[in-house]
Amino acid sequence: MSNMRVVILGSGSGTNAEAILSAASASQLGPTQVVAVYSDVKNAGILEKAARYEVKNSHLSASSQQATFNGESENLWIETIKEDVPDLIVLAGFMRILKGPFLKAFSGKIINLHPSLLPSFPGLEAIRQAFSRGVKITGCTIHWVNEVVDGGEIIAQAPVRVMPGDTYELLEQKIHGAEHVVLPSVIRDLAIGVTPFLGE
Repeated sequence: MSNMRVVILGSGSGTNAEAILSAASASQLGPTQVVAVYSDVKNAGILEKAARYEVKNSHLSASSQQATFNGESENLWIETIKEDVPDLIVLAGFMRILKGPFLKAFSGKIINLHPSLLPSFPGLEAIRQAFSRGVKITGCTIHWVNEVVDGGEIIAQAPVRVMPGDTYELLEQKIHGAEHVVLPSVIRDLAIGVTPFLGE
């Protein structure tokens, strides 16, 4: 079986990307190869982490302060990623909303990590939303990406219990810890065929 080719997109420090890269380097992801890591933020930590694992990485320009791509930058991202021939694109802390052309170019190949138990608390600041509401259980979700923000078919979820006395910072750490386990697990299951790709 040929390796499943994975491209990771992220905007931040890259702790989830590092969890994937670490698992891949330890041969824990089955027939998987992380072929590239891209960020819309110059000098983002995710790029440094990819370089540490000797994975191709690059900052790609995007429309300035908008949450989406403009046409020109979207085309740049599409054409650049197409060159990597990805089987799977992983959004790991990627803070851009993907729209029609990008989704069409990589239909059925994009998964996102969201730090809540969807459909609860979609969108930005999900951990803070959950903490402010006083929920007793929250967690993280891996889902397929479609036109609806955080609205695609759910692949896997990991619950995190909110204990009396938990601070926001502690809850954030607990959710990130769950993310670092469930995201590599989903990628492995997709690679070995335990979890089917969308539409299969």
